[in-house]
Amino acid sequence: MKAVKTMDQQWWILGRRVFFWACLAAIGLSRAGAVSAALPEAWKEALQRVGVPENAVAVAVQEVGAVKPVLLHRADALMNPASVIKLATTAAALDLLGADYRWKTEAYLDGHLADGILHGNLILKGYGDPKITIEQWQAFMQRLRQAGLSQITGDLIVDRSLFSLPVHDPSAFDKEPLKPYNVGPDALLVSFKAVRFEFAPSASKNNKEAQITVEPPLTGIKIVSAPPLSDKRCGDWLGGLKPTFKNVGSYAEVHFSGDYSARCGVRDMYVALLDVPHFVHGMFTHYFVEAGGAFAGSVREGKAPEGAPWLTFESLPLPEVVQDINKRSNNVMAQQVFLTLAALQMTPPYTRGGARLAMAEWLKTNKINMEGLFVDNGAGLSRDTRVSAQGLLNLLLHAQQTPWRDLFFDSLPLAGVDGTLKYRFHKSAAHNQARLKTGLLEGARALAGYVDDPQGRRYAVVILLNHAKARGSAPAMETIIEGIHQGLLAPPQQVATQAAPKE
Repeated sequence: MKAVKTMDQQWWILGRRVFFWACLAAIGLSRAGAVSAALPEAWKEALQRVGVPENAVAVAVQEVGAVKPVLLHRADALMNPASVIKLATTAAALDLLGADYRWKTEAYLDGHLADGILHGNLILKGYGDPKITIEQWQAFMQRLRQAGLSQITGDLIVDRSLFSLPVHDPSAFDKEPLKPYNVGPDALLVSFKAVRFEFAPSASKNNKEAQITVEPPLTGIKIVSAPPLSDKRCGDWLGGLKPTFKNVGSYAEVHFSGDYSARCGVRDMYVALLDVPHFVHGMFTHYFVEAGGAFAGSVREGKAPEGAPWLTFESLPLPEVVQDINKRSNNVMAQQVFLTLAALQMTPPYTRGGARLAMAEWLKTNKINMEGLFVDNGAGLSRDTRVSAQGLLNLLLHAQQTPWRDLFFDSLPLAGVDGTLKYRFHKSAAHNQARLKTGLLEGARALAGYVDDPQGRRYAVVILLNHAKARGSAPAMETIIEGIHQGLLAPPQQVATQAAPKE
């Protein structure tokens, strides 16, 4: 006969079952809401393969809309984020300046205009427009002509007084003064103060030199000697040119002592030449004449008069500028936007200190905790910028709750598709499933943005890495992003919802 359990035995068994399932439920719930400090083994191994220790990395991950992060590894450590700090600059700009914000460039007449002839000088005043491209400048020149200006008898006067900054040394950061990424911010920045040299095999069989096109075609830039054509393999074509530059501000000379392989087809290089006044003067002279105007004056600096300008030219809208900053990681554009924030805290001239105050006030107002943050210039081209992974995570989570969230989200490079991620993640499961801002300096690498998993969960993700081997750490970072996309940090199923086993 089957033994009959006493009432005490039945209550003891029932109690044991209740305790057992309560423990399992507690374990399941705690796992679902837990914040891990340990990196998954796959991530540790990926870091080991690139020679980076765990204590050189900070990682913060949280599902958008969730109460708690799912992983915080050294998330409070203050680290150099490189260009990822552009996320703070662009987020603050979208919120404080607004999606309809446009910069302006003003033209003033310093003289008498009669029958299209300005008997005097033309004054141009800049307000920090981050993106006056050649096409934008051509449109500006057309506007001047349409407004009735056909000839200028005097000079061009440039007013760059809006910003108050230390004298910019383009060689200070990495001793590469001619690299366009080292161009400093300026109230009257045109075409990023960069010159494109295009090289191509000559169309004429009798010409044994490479054909060089310079854009913009500034009169202050002279090519002393063009490289002869060769038939060697197209390898390090840029090094093979052996270019040397004499850049004294008012003019520049370029000499090529090497050669150019005809097998290379068409290639180009960008160089920052001339100082700002002479670059603007060259741009104005060429494109105003191209638009049908006449001008043969010189350039000098001065101040625009009080009162309304004769003509105002507006920039592209802020969201388009933000797209370029985040997708292409344009440094000087980011610095221009950062300095524009200072207008919310001070009267002109604007300083980096004023921009920092504006950002700090914005963070405080929106209760975004970025404790320990130091923004040097808003672009990340700095050895001094510091932020924590937790702070950037808080920023990313806040951005998802704002009216401008789509503008911000869409401005980030899409993995394997565009921007600075165009040539990454092609063989990864995260291809087309992550929008991430990149950052890279000597000794620092970073990724931050959003990653979707197959179940439709969206995670805010920050990875900061400061180490001597940072440059080679991209594969490890991609492993981390792929793991998040594949649900490695997704909460487990609640154990308490499973069917109870039979006795």
